[in-house]
Parts: sequence; C-alpha cells; structure tokens
Amino acid sequence: MPGLTAMMALAWASSSSPSSAKFRFGGGGGRKATSVMPPRVEESSSSSSARILSRGRVRAATAATAACDEQQPQTVELLQRLGEDGWVEEHMLSLLTPVAEAWQPADLLPTFAASAEEQRTQVAELQAGAAGVPDDLLVCLVGNIVTEEGLPTYMTMANRVRGIDDATGRDAHGWARWLRGWTAEENRHGDALNRYLYLCGRVDMRQVERTVHHLLRSGMRTLEPSCPCHGFIYVAFQERATFLSHARIARRAALHGDACLAKLNGAVAADERRHEAAYTRAVARCFEADPDAAVRALAAVMRAKVTMPGELMTDGRDQNLFDHFAAVAQRVGVYTAADYGDMVEHFVRRWRVAELGGLSGEGRRAQDYLCGLPRKIRRMEQLAHDRAAQKEAQSVSFSWVFDRPIRLH
Repeated sequence: MPGLTAMMALAWASSSSPSSAKFRFGGGGGRKATSVMPPRVEESSSSSSARILSRGRVRAATAATAACDEQQPQTVELLQRLGEDGWVEEHMLSLLTPVAEAWQPADLLPTFAASAEEQRTQVAELQAGAAGVPDDLLVCLVGNIVTEEGLPTYMTMANRVRGIDDATGRDAHGWARWLRGWTAEENRHGDALNRYLYLCGRVDMRQVERTVHHLLRSGMRTLEPSCPCHGFIYVAFQERATFLSHARIARRAALHGDACLAKLNGAVAADERRHEAAYTRAVARCFEADPDAAVRALAAVMRAKVTMPGELMTDGRDQNLFDHFAAVAQRVGVYTAADYGDMVEHFVRRWRVAELGGLSGEGRRAQDYLCGLPRKIRRMEQLAHDRAAQKEAQSVSFSWVFDRPIRLH
C-alpha cells in the first residue's frame, strides 16, 4: 500500500488558508486527498490556527467513525464469512503471484554472484544510467521509497481490523493469508528500490535511512475505531495512487536513460495494480452486501480528515518534509491533484454509486455528494492552478540529495 505516500492528499479546501491547510483524503473538507494546490511550504506560526485545525480534525474523525460504528457488527460478520467461505481465496488470493514465479530484487539489480569484473561492469552501467536522472525525480523516488519502508506499520494497522485480523500470526482463513501474502509482495518494493539508491550513488543514503528510521518510530495516525469498509476504501485509493506514481517514475526514468530504474518501478507498479484490483473487489463486495452502509462509508472516507502514511515523515531537520516532497511530486507530475479527481470518478463509477437504489435518506445524501465530488475537486484544482501560477518560484533544500535546492512550484 504505501507507495505513493500520501500524495493522495493534494486537495485544499477552497476556504483553507496557507497556515491552516493540511492534506485531505477527500475533496471539500475532509483522508496515502491530495491538495488541489501545492502543499504549504511555510511553517505555521499561529498556535490558534493549529488548535482550530485540531478541533476540526476531531469533529471530522468523530463523524466518520460514528457512521462506521453503526455498521461494524454486520460488516465484521460479512468479512469473517468471506474469509472462511472461499470468496477471498477466489477473488483476492488469486491475484497474488506464486513465490516461484514472483520477481525478486536480485533479478533486476547487479548480481554479486558474478565475477568481480562483471560486478564492476554492472554497477558502472547502473550508475551511468542514474547519472541522467534529475534531482527532482530522485526526490519523488526517495519519498516513495521511504513510504514503502513503512511496511511494518501498515501490516500492524491492518491486523488491528476486526474481521480480517490474523490472531495467531499463522491463521488459515482467507484474510490472514491475504494480509501475509500482500505484505510479502510489498516487502520487495522497498528492498529493491533501496538497493538501487545505494548502488546509484546519487543520494545521501544516511539521510534516507534516518528518514525511514524516523517514520517507523513515529508510526501513523488513523481514525478510531478502525472500520473494515473504511480501510478497504482507503487502501484501494492508495494502491491506485501508488500504481500511478511508480508507473510515471518508470516512464520518466526511461526518458532520462535509466533502464534499471525504469524496470524496477515498472515491476513495482504492476504489483500495485494487482493489489488495487484486490481491494477494489473487496469494496465492491461490501456494496453488494449492504449498499446503504457502503455508500455512507465511502462518503465518510471522502469527507473525513485522514492522515496519509507518510505524513509524519521527517529527516530530523525538515519538519515539513512530507509537504515539500508532495509539492515536488505535484510539480513534476508524478502525482497531481487532477489525478485525485480522476481516481474519485473512477471508483464512483467502478462501484456503481450512481446506480444504487433503495437507499436511506442518509444514503441518498451520500450518493449525491459522491456523484458531484469529481466536479468539485476539478473546480478546486483549477482555482488552485490559477493561484499557483501567480506565486513566485520557491525552492527548498533536500538532505536526501546532499542539500541541493529543489523547486517546489
């Protein structure tokens, strides 16, 4: 899940001020959305603004989780049944690649089983390709890798969700096997890309490693209590965003002559696409079982303030590192606010939200909100684009690339 680190959040609420705006998962106020404007780049000096933001976050989280609590028993029962009756095995586990057929980092990187001369040649070729990759693309790559390396946190969070949890660490039900298999596939992503960074010689590995260390120590904010349907919706968005991000880095790496990085990110993107398909199916099944609860859950996730996996990212120097990284990704086009609107539209269509019938009053209001949300996000994005065009260029030094300045917008 991780990959895009939270770039899904690029959507400022249209009324937000630079001092109080934070990443939102949903347009219009409310959670890996991404602001339709470049993230803030100034430190906020207003403690009152911070308190207002905190109160707003609590209210939004309370509203979102209240809706979740109503459906929790039925949802947990449904998920337990799906994990035991073969549904997960047929529709999700089938999307995992058998270990014997799966790519491994060693397949895509220089091999040290070769002779010393062959090793030197392979590493030299990798470094020659990496030499043409611009610093801003490296920043996007490092930000993605740092988030990938947060996998222990993500597995821990997923295993807290009732109905899909792996109580013993070796449970045989479908959800437990899915979670372990998903984790095993995701684990290769950080391993492979981290080794590439080490070999390419283009980044300060100690600063990258410090950032990973900080993120794992800091953990991840999430809504409480954790709701299975909310979680599946979030991860479906996150996996799709991650797929887009890695696929675009792969294409840009190829354009800059780095065949190794292009191949690595292409392999990661292919995994993320399969994972997206799995979580999308899980949400679709929730819609089939209880359309009213599912549409309300989707609306709650879109409205709620949801923190992203990499939100607490820091290198020990830059406390706004995540915001700065996300701004670079927005400018470079690795992940943009326009992508978020497209994703909302994609999932609303995929889960046939507009076609739902027999909904409660609250369900119909959620349906109307969701069907109008893509247009709202695009209006906000255009407004943000116009505002950004009037700003002066701003740069920030990134320790990941030896404190070289990188333009934010």
